[in-house]
Amino acid sequence: MPSTWQNIITMNPQVLVGKPTIRGLRISVEQVLRSLSSGVTEAELLREYPDLRASDFAGCQAYAADVIASERVFTLKSGHLP
Repeated sequence: MPSTWQNIITMNPQVLVGKPTIRGLRISVEQVLRSLSSGVTEAELLREYPDLRASDFAGCQAYAADVIASERVFTLKSGHLP
C-alpha cells in the first residue's frame, strides 16, 4: 500500500521551526504521536484540535514508519563506545 503522508505532512521553516506538521497547522507529528502513545484517543484529539481530520492520524503513522524505514543502522565494535 503506497504511503499517502506526502499529502498531509508538511515542513516549513516558518511553522514550528520546520518540524513536520499536519497540513501546515501548528500541530506537529511528534505532538500527535506522543499524545496517542500516552493514551489520548483520536476522538479526544479531534475534539481538542478541530482542524485535525481523522485521516491525519494515518498520515502521521505513515510518515513515522517511512522515517524509521530510512534509518541506517551500523554495528559498533565493543570498546568503541564513549
